[in-house]
Amino acid sequence: MASAVLSIDMTALIDNWRNLSAMAKSDAGAVVKADAYGLGLKPVASALARAGARTFFVAMAEEGAALRQILGKGPQINVFSGHMEGDTALIRDADLTPMLNSIDQMLRHVETLPGHAFGIQLDTGMNRLGMEDAEWAALRDVALGQNLTLVMSHLACADAPDHAMNARQLQTFVEMTDGIDAPRSLAATGGTLLGSDYHFDMIRPGIGLYGGLPYVDARPVVSLHIPVIQIRDVSVGETVGYSNTWVARGPSRIATIAAGYADGIIRGMGPSAHLHTGSSAVPVVGRISMDMIGVDVTGLAEEPETLELIGPHQSVDTVAGFADTIGYEILTSLGARYKRVYV
Repeated sequence: MASAVLSIDMTALIDNWRNLSAMAKSDAGAVVKADAYGLGLKPVASALARAGARTFFVAMAEEGAALRQILGKGPQINVFSGHMEGDTALIRDADLTPMLNSIDQMLRHVETLPGHAFGIQLDTGMNRLGMEDAEWAALRDVALGQNLTLVMSHLACADAPDHAMNARQLQTFVEMTDGIDAPRSLAATGGTLLGSDYHFDMIRPGIGLYGGLPYVDARPVVSLHIPVIQIRDVSVGETVGYSNTWVARGPSRIATIAAGYADGIIRGMGPSAHLHTGSSAVPVVGRISMDMIGVDVTGLAEEPETLELIGPHQSVDTVAGFADTIGYEILTSLGARYKRVYV
Protein backbone atom coordinates (compact mmCIF):
# COMPACT_ATOMS: atom_id res chain seq x y z
CA MET A 1 0.00 0.00 0.00
CA ALA A 2 1.47 3.33 -1.08
CA SER A 3 -0.75 5.64 0.97
CA ALA A 4 0.35 6.80 4.40
CA VAL A 5 -1.83 5.97 7.39
CA LEU A 6 -3.19 8.81 9.51
CA SER A 7 -4.52 7.45 12.80
CA ILE A 8 -6.87 9.56 14.93
CA ASP A 9 -7.34 8.47 18.53
CA MET A 10 -10.95 9.39 19.29
CA THR A 11 -10.71 8.31 22.92
CA ALA A 12 -7.82 10.72 23.42
CA LEU A 13 -9.76 13.52 21.72
CA ILE A 14 -12.78 12.99 23.98
CA ASP A 15 -10.55 12.80 27.05
CA ASN A 16 -8.98 16.13 26.10
CA TRP A 17 -12.44 17.72 25.80
CA ARG A 18 -13.58 16.31 29.12
CA ASN A 19 -10.37 17.32 30.91
CA LEU A 20 -10.57 20.88 29.62
CA SER A 21 -14.25 20.97 30.58
CA ALA A 22 -13.39 19.85 34.10
CA MET A 23 -10.81 22.63 34.44
CA ALA A 24 -13.42 25.28 33.72
CA LYS A 25 -16.41 23.89 35.62
CA SER A 26 -18.57 25.83 33.17
CA ASP A 27 -20.17 24.88 29.89
CA ALA A 28 -17.71 23.63 27.30
CA GLY A 29 -18.23 23.99 23.59
CA ALA A 30 -16.04 22.51 20.89
CA VAL A 31 -14.43 24.27 17.93
CA VAL A 32 -14.67 22.06 14.84
CA LYS A 33 -13.92 24.56 12.08
CA ALA A 34 -11.67 23.66 9.12
CA ASP A 35 -12.97 20.07 8.94
CA ALA A 36 -12.33 19.63 12.67
CA TYR A 37 -8.78 20.95 12.31
CA GLY A 38 -8.18 18.60 9.41
CA LEU A 39 -9.22 15.42 11.21
CA GLY A 40 -12.69 14.98 9.74
CA LEU A 41 -15.81 16.90 10.72
CA LYS A 42 -18.23 13.98 10.73
CA PRO A 43 -16.35 11.52 12.95
CA VAL A 44 -14.98 14.20 15.28
CA ALA A 45 -18.21 16.15 15.79
CA SER A 46 -20.26 12.96 16.15
CA ALA A 47 -17.91 11.64 18.83
CA LEU A 48 -17.98 14.95 20.72
CA ALA A 49 -21.76 15.03 20.59
CA ARG A 50 -21.96 11.48 21.94
CA ALA A 51 -19.61 12.54 24.75
CA GLY A 52 -21.97 15.36 25.72
CA ALA A 53 -20.90 18.44 23.75
CA ARG A 54 -23.98 20.51 22.92
CA THR A 55 -22.39 23.70 21.57
CA PHE A 56 -20.15 23.81 18.53
CA PHE A 57 -18.24 26.58 16.77
CA VAL A 58 -17.40 26.83 13.07
CA ALA A 59 -15.83 29.56 10.94
CA MET A 60 -18.50 30.06 8.30
CA ALA A 61 -22.13 29.30 7.57
CA GLU A 62 -21.31 26.64 4.97
CA GLU A 63 -19.41 24.68 7.62
CA GLY A 64 -22.34 25.11 9.98
CA ALA A 65 -24.82 23.76 7.44
CA ALA A 66 -22.63 20.69 6.89
CA LEU A 67 -22.39 20.18 10.64
CA ARG A 68 -26.15 20.40 11.06
CA GLN A 69 -26.55 17.57 8.55
CA ILE A 70 -24.21 15.51 10.73
CA LEU A 71 -25.63 16.35 14.16
CA GLY A 72 -29.32 16.82 13.39
CA LYS A 73 -31.54 19.01 15.54
CA GLY A 74 -30.55 20.04 19.02
CA PRO A 75 -26.92 21.14 19.35
CA GLN A 76 -26.21 24.85 18.99
CA ILE A 77 -23.91 25.69 16.09
CA ASN A 78 -22.25 29.10 16.34
CA VAL A 79 -20.67 30.78 13.30
CA PHE A 80 -17.64 32.99 14.01
CA SER A 81 -17.92 34.99 10.77
CA GLY A 82 -21.41 36.13 11.72
CA HIS A 83 -24.21 36.84 9.28
CA MET A 84 -22.55 37.51 5.93
CA GLU A 85 -24.42 38.67 2.86
CA GLY A 86 -25.90 35.58 1.21
CA ASP A 87 -25.93 33.55 4.44
CA THR A 88 -29.55 34.15 5.43
CA ALA A 89 -31.03 30.97 3.95
CA LEU A 90 -28.24 28.79 5.38
CA ILE A 91 -28.61 30.34 8.84
CA ARG A 92 -32.38 29.89 8.79
CA ASP A 93 -32.56 26.42 7.26
CA ALA A 94 -29.71 24.92 9.29
CA ASP A 95 -30.71 26.78 12.48
CA LEU A 96 -27.28 28.36 12.91
CA THR A 97 -26.36 31.03 15.44
CA PRO A 98 -24.20 33.76 13.88
CA MET A 99 -21.74 35.63 16.09
CA LEU A 100 -22.49 39.13 14.81
CA ASN A 101 -19.37 41.25 14.33
CA SER A 102 -20.63 44.68 13.24
CA ILE A 103 -23.57 47.04 13.08
CA ASP A 104 -24.08 46.03 9.44
CA GLN A 105 -24.34 42.37 10.42
CA MET A 106 -26.74 43.21 13.22
CA LEU A 107 -29.02 45.11 10.85
CA ARG A 108 -28.86 42.34 8.26
CA HIS A 109 -29.76 39.73 10.87
CA VAL A 110 -32.72 41.47 12.51
CA GLU A 111 -34.15 42.58 9.17
CA THR A 112 -33.91 39.21 7.41
CA LEU A 113 -34.39 36.82 10.35
CA PRO A 114 -36.34 38.64 13.07
CA GLY A 115 -36.43 36.63 16.28
CA HIS A 116 -33.70 34.23 15.15
CA ALA A 117 -31.00 33.51 17.75
CA PHE A 118 -27.65 35.28 17.47
CA GLY A 119 -24.49 35.96 19.43
CA ILE A 120 -22.27 39.02 19.61
CA GLN A 121 -18.52 39.04 19.13
CA LEU A 122 -16.67 41.93 20.78
CA ASP A 123 -13.23 43.25 19.88
CA THR A 124 -11.27 43.57 23.12
CA GLY A 125 -7.97 44.42 21.47
CA MET A 126 -7.12 41.76 18.89
CA ASN A 127 -8.43 43.93 16.03
CA ARG A 128 -9.57 40.96 14.00
CA LEU A 129 -13.32 40.39 14.38
CA GLY A 130 -15.94 41.91 16.61
CA MET A 131 -17.63 45.14 17.61
CA GLU A 132 -15.55 47.88 19.15
CA ASP A 133 -16.67 49.82 22.20
CA ALA A 134 -18.62 52.51 20.35
CA GLU A 135 -20.46 50.01 18.14
CA TRP A 136 -21.39 47.84 21.09
CA ALA A 137 -22.55 50.82 23.12
CA ALA A 138 -24.86 51.84 20.28
CA LEU A 139 -26.36 48.35 19.94
CA ARG A 140 -26.16 46.94 23.43
CA ASP A 141 -29.68 47.71 24.61
CA VAL A 142 -31.19 46.58 21.30
CA ALA A 143 -29.21 43.32 21.33
CA LEU A 144 -30.04 42.51 24.95
CA GLY A 145 -33.74 42.84 24.18
CA GLN A 146 -33.67 40.13 21.52
CA ASN A 147 -32.72 36.45 21.19
CA LEU A 148 -29.09 36.90 22.29
CA THR A 149 -27.50 33.58 23.25
CA LEU A 150 -23.81 34.43 23.77
CA VAL A 151 -21.42 37.38 24.01
CA MET A 152 -17.84 36.44 23.23
CA SER A 153 -14.38 37.77 22.50
CA HIS A 154 -11.04 36.20 21.59
CA LEU A 155 -7.65 36.45 23.29
CA ALA A 156 -4.66 37.39 21.16
CA CYS A 157 -1.85 36.11 23.40
CA ALA A 158 -3.34 33.30 25.49
CA ASP A 159 -0.53 30.94 24.48
CA ALA A 160 1.84 33.24 26.44
CA PRO A 161 0.41 33.17 29.99
CA ASP A 162 2.52 36.07 31.28
CA HIS A 163 1.72 38.41 28.39
CA ALA A 164 0.19 41.68 29.59
CA MET A 165 -2.34 41.55 26.75
CA ASN A 166 -4.26 38.77 28.51
CA ALA A 167 -5.10 40.83 31.58
CA ARG A 168 -5.80 43.89 29.43
CA GLN A 169 -8.31 42.00 27.28
CA LEU A 170 -9.91 40.40 30.33
CA GLN A 171 -10.46 43.82 31.90
CA THR A 172 -11.87 45.20 28.65
CA PHE A 173 -14.22 42.24 28.27
CA VAL A 174 -15.49 42.63 31.82
CA GLU A 175 -16.06 46.35 31.30
CA MET A 176 -17.87 45.83 27.99
CA THR A 177 -20.14 43.09 29.34
CA ASP A 178 -20.71 44.21 32.91
CA GLY A 179 -24.33 43.80 33.95
CA ILE A 180 -25.57 41.76 30.99
CA ASP A 181 -27.66 38.63 31.48
CA ALA A 182 -26.49 36.76 28.37
CA PRO A 183 -23.86 34.02 28.73
CA ARG A 184 -20.30 35.17 28.14
CA SER A 185 -17.25 33.43 26.63
CA LEU A 186 -13.63 34.61 26.40
CA ALA A 187 -11.52 31.46 26.61
CA ALA A 188 -10.47 29.10 23.86
CA THR A 189 -7.84 26.47 24.76
CA GLY A 190 -5.18 28.93 25.91
CA GLY A 191 -7.66 31.04 27.82
CA THR A 192 -8.96 27.96 29.61
CA LEU A 193 -5.45 27.29 30.87
CA LEU A 194 -5.12 30.87 32.19
CA GLY A 195 -7.53 30.11 35.02
CA SER A 196 -11.03 30.70 36.27
CA ASP A 197 -11.03 34.48 35.77
CA TYR A 198 -11.12 33.81 32.02
CA HIS A 199 -13.75 31.06 31.98
CA PHE A 200 -17.04 32.97 32.41
CA ASP A 201 -20.06 30.90 31.29
CA MET A 202 -18.52 28.92 28.45
CA ILE A 203 -15.11 27.83 27.22
CA ARG A 204 -14.62 26.91 23.59
CA PRO A 205 -11.52 24.72 23.20
CA GLY A 206 -10.13 24.03 19.75
CA ILE A 207 -6.49 23.02 19.30
CA GLY A 208 -6.34 21.44 22.76
CA LEU A 209 -8.94 18.86 21.73
CA TYR A 210 -6.65 17.70 18.95
CA GLY A 211 -3.54 17.32 21.08
CA GLY A 212 -1.82 20.62 20.30
CA LEU A 213 -0.10 23.34 22.30
CA PRO A 214 -0.54 25.27 24.50
CA TYR A 215 -2.28 22.35 26.24
CA VAL A 216 0.90 20.52 27.22
CA ASP A 217 -1.02 17.84 29.13
CA ALA A 218 -3.20 16.93 26.15
CA ARG A 219 -3.28 13.32 25.15
CA PRO A 220 -1.78 12.88 21.65
CA VAL A 221 -4.54 12.40 19.08
CA VAL A 222 -2.76 12.04 15.74
CA SER A 223 -0.13 9.67 14.40
CA LEU A 224 1.15 9.48 10.84
CA HIS A 225 3.05 6.52 9.39
CA ILE A 226 4.44 6.75 5.86
CA PRO A 227 5.33 3.65 3.81
CA VAL A 228 8.80 3.13 2.39
CA ILE A 229 8.69 2.66 -1.39
CA GLN A 230 12.34 1.85 -1.99
CA ILE A 231 15.73 1.79 -0.26
CA ARG A 232 18.93 2.29 -2.24
CA ASP A 233 22.66 2.53 -1.63
CA VAL A 234 24.17 5.94 -2.32
CA SER A 235 27.92 6.32 -2.72
CA VAL A 236 30.14 9.13 -1.46
CA GLY A 237 29.61 12.24 -3.58
CA GLU A 238 26.25 11.19 -4.99
CA THR A 239 23.25 13.44 -4.50
CA VAL A 240 19.62 12.93 -3.52
CA GLY A 241 16.60 14.83 -4.76
CA TYR A 242 16.00 17.98 -6.74
CA SER A 243 18.77 20.55 -7.21
CA ASN A 244 21.44 18.30 -5.66
CA THR A 245 20.94 19.95 -2.26
CA TRP A 246 22.15 16.88 -0.33
CA VAL A 247 25.46 15.17 -1.04
CA ALA A 248 26.50 11.90 0.59
CA ARG A 249 29.61 12.32 2.73
CA GLY A 250 29.85 8.63 3.30
CA PRO A 251 28.27 5.41 2.01
CA SER A 252 24.55 5.82 2.73
CA ARG A 253 21.26 3.98 2.68
CA ILE A 254 18.44 6.23 1.50
CA ALA A 255 14.74 5.38 1.84
CA THR A 256 12.20 7.02 -0.44
CA ILE A 257 8.86 7.35 1.36
CA ALA A 258 5.40 7.89 -0.12
CA ALA A 259 4.34 11.40 0.94
CA GLY A 260 5.26 14.99 0.20
CA TYR A 261 4.02 18.53 0.07
CA ALA A 262 0.84 17.41 -1.73
CA ASP A 263 0.03 15.65 1.55
CA GLY A 264 0.60 18.70 3.72
CA ILE A 265 4.23 18.01 4.60
CA ILE A 266 5.63 21.50 4.24
CA ARG A 267 8.44 21.68 1.70
CA GLY A 268 10.49 24.10 3.78
CA MET A 269 10.83 21.72 6.73
CA GLY A 270 13.21 19.41 4.86
CA PRO A 271 16.60 20.51 6.23
CA SER A 272 15.43 20.21 9.85
CA ALA A 273 12.99 17.30 9.71
CA HIS A 274 13.33 13.84 11.17
CA LEU A 275 11.14 10.77 11.14
CA HIS A 276 11.27 7.79 13.48
CA THR A 277 11.41 4.05 13.33
CA GLY A 278 10.92 2.91 16.90
CA SER A 279 13.04 5.20 19.04
CA SER A 280 15.57 5.85 16.26
CA ALA A 281 15.41 9.25 14.58
CA VAL A 282 16.27 9.36 10.88
CA PRO A 283 16.79 12.65 9.00
CA VAL A 284 15.15 13.87 5.83
CA VAL A 285 17.68 14.37 3.05
CA GLY A 286 17.31 16.51 -0.03
CA ARG A 287 14.20 18.45 -0.92
CA ILE A 288 10.69 17.35 -0.02
CA SER A 289 8.94 16.59 -3.32
CA MET A 290 5.25 16.54 -4.15
CA ASP A 291 4.82 12.82 -3.46
CA MET A 292 8.15 11.58 -2.10
CA ILE A 293 10.75 12.30 0.57
CA GLY A 294 14.27 10.96 0.93
CA VAL A 295 15.27 9.76 4.40
CA ASP A 296 18.71 8.62 5.55
CA VAL A 297 18.29 5.19 7.16
CA THR A 298 22.01 4.38 7.21
CA GLY A 299 22.95 2.26 10.19
CA LEU A 300 19.52 0.93 11.05
CA ALA A 301 19.62 -2.71 12.09
CA GLU A 302 16.56 -3.50 9.96
CA GLU A 303 15.07 -1.94 6.88
CA PRO A 304 11.83 -0.19 7.90
CA GLU A 305 8.58 -0.75 6.06
CA THR A 306 7.13 2.53 7.36
CA LEU A 307 8.46 5.65 9.07
CA GLU A 308 6.64 7.74 11.67
CA LEU A 309 6.36 11.49 11.10
CA ILE A 310 3.86 12.22 13.92
CA GLY A 311 3.38 9.94 16.89
CA PRO A 312 4.78 8.97 20.28
CA HIS A 313 8.29 10.14 19.44
CA GLN A 314 7.46 13.58 18.07
CA SER A 315 4.29 15.59 18.39
CA VAL A 316 2.48 17.63 15.77
CA ASP A 317 4.06 20.72 17.34
CA THR A 318 7.55 19.22 17.04
CA VAL A 319 6.89 18.62 13.35
CA ALA A 320 5.58 22.17 13.05
CA GLY A 321 8.86 23.41 14.50
CA PHE A 322 10.76 21.86 11.60
CA ALA A 323 9.03 24.42 9.37
CA ASP A 324 9.03 27.28 11.90
CA THR A 325 5.23 27.15 12.09
CA ILE A 326 2.55 25.94 14.51
CA GLY A 327 0.66 22.70 15.01
CA TYR A 328 -2.54 24.28 13.70
CA GLU A 329 -1.00 24.61 10.23
CA ILE A 330 0.24 21.03 10.19
CA LEU A 331 -3.12 19.59 11.27
CA THR A 332 -5.22 21.64 8.87
CA SER A 333 -2.85 20.85 5.98
CA LEU A 334 -3.06 17.07 6.32
CA GLY A 335 -3.83 15.79 2.85
CA ALA A 336 -6.75 13.86 1.44
CA ARG A 337 -4.61 10.96 0.23
CA TYR A 338 -3.92 9.56 3.67
CA LYS A 339 -5.77 6.45 4.73
CA ARG A 340 -7.59 7.73 7.80
CA VAL A 341 -8.12 5.28 10.64
CA TYR A 342 -10.26 6.25 13.65
CA VAL A 343 -9.39 4.26 16.75
